[in-house]
Amino acid sequence: MSAVEQYARAHIVTDTQDDDRDAVPVVLRYDPESDPRAVRIGLPGPHEWTFARDLLEEGLRAPVGSGEVRVWPCGRVQAVVEFHSAAGGVAVVQFERKTLLRFLRRTYVAAGTRVG
Repeated sequence: MSAVEQYARAHIVTDTQDDDRDAVPVVLRYDPESDPRAVRIGLPGPHEWTFARDLLEEGLRAPVGSGEVRVWPCGRVQAVVEFHSAAGGVAVVQFERKTLLRFLRRTYVAAGTRVG
């Protein structure tokens, strides 16, 4: 089993009317040897969240989550991942849905799990 690391671009959603916001670099990680049920998403700076891979998968179909991480579909081609820090901060990150699906497929291959 090998680890998966996928670089992606995502948009940080803010309450400003800035439609020209640039995509930010994001790192999607999965290490089946460390924790076969968890994925990690790293945002710019020292911000990385670890949460259940099932939460990410389920959130592409319907809103899920509570506590630190929430995921939901946003239209037909986008998905949103919302991160809550212990200090009270919130980061709302919008991804292309296909980017997250590609990452999930790679995690199942790395874990030797059959992809449905």
